[in-house]
Amino acid sequence: MGERATAMQRVEGPGAVKVHKNEDLFERANEMFDAISHRAYELFENGGRTFGHDIKNWFKAEKELFQPVRVDITETDDALEVKAEVPGFNEKELEVNVEPRRLTITGKRETSKEEKKGKTVYTETCSNQIFRVLDLPADVEPEKATTTLKNGMLQVTLPKTAKTRSTKVNPKVAA
Repeated sequence: MGERATAMQRVEGPGAVKVHKNEDLFERANEMFDAISHRAYELFENGGRTFGHDIKNWFKAEKELFQPVRVDITETDDALEVKAEVPGFNEKELEVNVEPRRLTITGKRETSKEEKKGKTVYTETCSNQIFRVLDLPADVEPEKATTTLKNGMLQVTLPKTAKTRSTKVNPKVAA
């Protein structure tokens, strides 16, 4: 079995995003699973407790609770570079977890707006969450991962391990 390592460093500087431990990720995943389960059950209740719509209710709850994250993975000889669209999120609202063959991006933000018109107060609260797990095409070194967040684009650079880096070999011509 391969060695399991997890990045636990905090990358400093403007636009840097925290890199977290697995324990944080498992706790966060359980919270998200519970939230989806709760909402799916509400949909079941509101739908007249009609059986046979479990998967439909689950996907609808997931869609209501989580914002989709578009990603682009680029591979070079030495590294993988992941670009993820996370508009509206700042570095304090995002978490990145790196394992040798997996990258997980999570985020949660809440916004609140209050408006007064005469004696009436209008309050609007909105919560957005993201959760994206990517299986990586090569082994990476989690402790060397770097992150940058700029204009709603999260960039994660993941150096490959020495054993997965490409090596060019020139073939010898037989005489």
